[in-house]
Amino acid sequence: MSEIKVAGEKRLVIVSGRAYPKLAVDIAEALDTDVVHTDARTFANGEIYARYDESVRGADIFVIQSLTFPINEWFMEQLIMVDALKRASVKRITVVAPFYPYARQDKKGRGREPISARLVADLYKAAGADRIMSVDLHAAQIQGFFDGPVDHLFAMPVLLEHFKKLDASTLTVVSPDMGRVRVADIWSDKLGAPLAIIHKRRDPLVPNQVSVHEIVGQVEGRVCLIVDDLIDTGRTIAKAAEALKAAGAIKVIVAATHAVFSDPATELLQGDFIDSVVVTDTLPLPEEKRFPSLTVLPIAPLIARAIYEVFDDGSVTSMFDGAA
Repeated sequence: MSEIKVAGEKRLVIVSGRAYPKLAVDIAEALDTDVVHTDARTFANGEIYARYDESVRGADIFVIQSLTFPINEWFMEQLIMVDALKRASVKRITVVAPFYPYARQDKKGRGREPISARLVADLYKAAGADRIMSVDLHAAQIQGFFDGPVDHLFAMPVLLEHFKKLDASTLTVVSPDMGRVRVADIWSDKLGAPLAIIHKRRDPLVPNQVSVHEIVGQVEGRVCLIVDDLIDTGRTIAKAAEALKAAGAIKVIVAATHAVFSDPATELLQGDFIDSVVVTDTLPLPEEKRFPSLTVLPIAPLIARAIYEVFDDGSVTSMFDGAA
């Protein structure tokens, strides 16, 4: 039997899907507990099965799954895990999805399009989730899609700690597009550095293709720190870095929370215009997607603290100076 943390009559139980078990283990270790084993398997026809090896009746459950490739399979597995827990008479189910699936489909850009981020929230609710916890949502309004509490965590404290050594007198924080200006502005205040913005235009009919138009702000002779929530194919970041170097930047550093790293991201991020990349490990990164100029920071301590605040009826907001 795995050791289950006890506080009065409450029990904190961590369970994990198969997408990224190491993250769940790291979180459990930070909470001084174990991951309760899940008997999860995929049948020959692709159907998924999940059952827990221990009684979880009356427990406060946190279901950890990093929605990495193949994202639909791991999302379905998490839904099935939640359904199994609901039928096992648990007290409360919190879905922990460090990378929220379909977050970029948060609104209708054209007619007859889905709002898939809302559908994800509805499916979590239908499966039996009482609460959602995620890190750096692509769009803040996703918090309103779920009929229940949503704990929106920020990786900024983890990343900022890494960049404190940079000389603010030569540093410029760069927002890669208009949608990230608010976050980049907070980075600018925290680091005491000026802000620059890259204006880009994306063709809605051509996915993952970006044209950079102009840079607003002073970047010539500066070390430029591009901050974003995720890196997918890397084309947006590569174009931004190229524009910054063309405008006279002496160094370009990229900081992002979620390393999706779809092809050809690894190749583009090692290009001549990018000097280094810093991400967190909300998603698993296999060795073939790592490279010498990449730094990966652990996110488990942040998630573990948030889980304990929820379990102990504390304040998640207090972790981020009231920003959450």
